[in-house]
This record gives sequence, structure tokens and C-alpha cells, in this order.
Amino acid sequence: MTHTEAAEARPAATGRELVVRLAFGTMAAHTLGAAVRLGIVELIGDGARTAADVARTAGTAHQPTARLMRALAALGLLTEEAPDTFSVTPAGALLDPRHPDGLASFVRMFTDPAIVRAWEHLDGSVRTGEVAFGTVFGTDFFSHLARHPELSADFNTAMSQVVTDTATVLPRAFDFGRHARVTDVGGGSGTLMAGLLATYPDLTGVVFDTADGLAEAAKTLARHGLEGRCSLVAGDFFHSVPHGSDVYLVKSVLHDWMDAQAVTILRHCRRALPPGGVVLIVEPVLAEVVGAEDAGVYLSDLNMMVNIGGRERTRADFEDLCRRAGLRVTSVTPLPDAAPYSLIEAEAEAEAEAEAVAVTG
Repeated sequence: MTHTEAAEARPAATGRELVVRLAFGTMAAHTLGAAVRLGIVELIGDGARTAADVARTAGTAHQPTARLMRALAALGLLTEEAPDTFSVTPAGALLDPRHPDGLASFVRMFTDPAIVRAWEHLDGSVRTGEVAFGTVFGTDFFSHLARHPELSADFNTAMSQVVTDTATVLPRAFDFGRHARVTDVGGGSGTLMAGLLATYPDLTGVVFDTADGLAEAAKTLARHGLEGRCSLVAGDFFHSVPHGSDVYLVKSVLHDWMDAQAVTILRHCRRALPPGGVVLIVEPVLAEVVGAEDAGVYLSDLNMMVNIGGRERTRADFEDLCRRAGLRVTSVTPLPDAAPYSLIEAEAEAEAEAEAVAVTG
């Protein structure tokens, strides 16, 4: 019986089993983190390898290494082919930093104390509404990243790893061919922009972010041969965004901030928007009533609460933000192949369009 068949044969978890499994969730996450930091998947490679051999290469103790690898097998990331001999499953291969769709930096980031420690104070954040990260580290999340270059690099890579699906799906979800130039606000590594420009050869772009956020963008564009069609602009979206585009793309930015700050970002996009232009927001959209959707988006909402100070939002929330920024939501389209994200299209209200003409004219 294969691992998948065995999993399907198991009865559905009882309420007690569910609670116990969830309580062990932190341990499972740190098991992944240890595997990434020790390079377990890379050391096993494409075939099968004994734990004793992996331990010798990794410089770790044999028995503890075998215990870690058996736990990884129980989690579905390795297969124990014979006693003390393991191979890597397709899911486990994603822990290899050399994998083109890998999630090694994502796992390393989300098991780092910079993410984990504030979660110990979740109950306090619920009581007070305050961001726990500042209490633990004495500064805000993004300032902490700026002071720790290695962690910042891991964060940028992790964000690039999780944007890959969106970079494939978004060009098919919206007709960018009707437009000439797109600015990706908070565009980071340029992964999403590369997906757009590769699909639409007549499109040009701007990736706008902080200098730290843009650290890998030039390499990304050069790797795809797109550096001649895209500019990199460093700045602060709380002050302004570059003018000159007819599409302003804002992906996974607004959820980092509370409403007043999110409105400021959108208002700057609206001020730069020419007549006929559009603001595209790519974020999870929470259901008005929790249903069968992935619990991960609600855990992300709590992560925003304890670590960053932002929040995930419903459609009504996004409509309110846009209204306050002088924009009107025209459609919300789920992106099932890039779940849990949706594409929110917004255009300038009539009065806002008149103001944009005055500003750009």
C-alpha cells in the first residue's frame, strides 16, 4: 500500500484527534525547519540513503538523525524504504533549496524566532489589539528585517517562492494586453513582473519597492532577459508611487497594514492613475462567514495581528478601503490555481479621475 493509499484508508479524525493533531502543529513545523537547516533532503538526493550515511555527511549524531528522518517520513516528506533507509517524496523535494518550485526559504523564515516568538503572545494581542512583535523584539517587523540582512534575504526569497503560482495565473486572469505599462507596487524580487512581461511582449513595467525589497529584482529580470523592458524604482509607497503607468498592481501589500495605512497606499495609486487606468489588488478575500476554505488564510490573519499589524479582509472591507481612497471595486475574481488569492479590480471614481487629470496635466 502506498503512502497516499494508506492515508485515504484512515478513518476521519475524531474531535479529540483533531485537537491533538493541531496542538502538535508547532512541533511539525519545527521538524520541517530542522530538516531544511540540516540539509536532510539535499543529502538524501534522488535515490535512497541510510540515516547513518546522512548523519556522517551532515556531522550529526546517527540515532537523533534517524529519529528526525522517521518523523519526516510520518509527515509524508520522506519514505522509509527499509529500516534506517530513506528516500524523498515529491512533497519532501520542495524542502531542497535547489528545487525550482522549492519552499526551503519559506520554511526557514516561518520557523525562525522572528516569526515564531510573537505567536507565544497571541492571547495578549487578542486582549489588547497590540502587535506582539514590538513587545518581543523592541521594534516593528520590517525594521527588524532591515537590521538583519540574512533574515531579510530569507524573507525576500520566501515571498518570491510563494508568488510563483500567481505569476503563472495572473497573466491569464486579466488582459494586460489592453494596457501599455504596469507598476508593481511593493513588487519585491520582480517575480510577478517577470511573469507578466514574459506573457505580454508589448508591455513594459516598473517594480517599485524599498531598496532592500528590490535586492533580487535585477537578477530576476536579467534571468528572464527582461531588464530592458522594466525599471526598478526605490521609494516609499506611504509617500508616493511612480507616475506613468496605466495599471497599478498591489499584491500581498495591503494585508501588512491596518486600514488607514492601506488607504494611503491605495490613494497614492489613485493619484497616479490616468483616465482609463486600473488598480489591481491581489490578496486573499475572506468569506463573510467562515466556510470550507483553507484554514491557512485565517492563520495568516492571526500572523498579521501578532507580527506585523495588518489583517486579511473580506470583499466588503476591500470595497470600503477603495471607496476611502477614491476608487470603486468593479470585480473580484478568485484565482483557484493560486489559492487563496483573488484578483480585485478597481477604477477611479469620476471625481477622482478629474483630480488625476489635474495632477498629471
